[in-house]
Amino acid sequence: MNNATIFPTLSYDDAGGAIDFLVDAFGFERHAVYSGENGDIRHAELRLGNGLVMLGSAKADIGATRGRGGGIYIVVDDPDAHAQRARTAGAELIREPNNTDYGSREYGARDPEGNVWSFGTYQPFEFDHTGAA
Repeated sequence: MNNATIFPTLSYDDAGGAIDFLVDAFGFERHAVYSGENGDIRHAELRLGNGLVMLGSAKADIGATRGRGGGIYIVVDDPDAHAQRARTAGAELIREPNNTDYGSREYGARDPEGNVWSFGTYQPFEFDHTGAA
């Protein structure tokens, strides 16, 4: 189990629109998109750097996530430029770019269905959690 890989997953009422938004606002690339016969998104994979998020259309047994619960954190090199791109593409910034007390520069945004996305420079695996970066 030491070799675990984590892929966040989300469900959207309008998965096709969400894909377009995530590509335009946050810079994701379409890695795979599988559509059903009725035009719903059965499964999609979007890449950003070496990360990947999976998503699909909401179904009767899997409702749309709509911001219920946590969010997704993504490491980016330049949060200010990334935030400007997101803002220009119509993203709702819920937290402007700011410096944190743990040495990160980050911001938060909400997608059209209410899911919270945070972007910043914090690298958990590179941080000394004893109190010194």
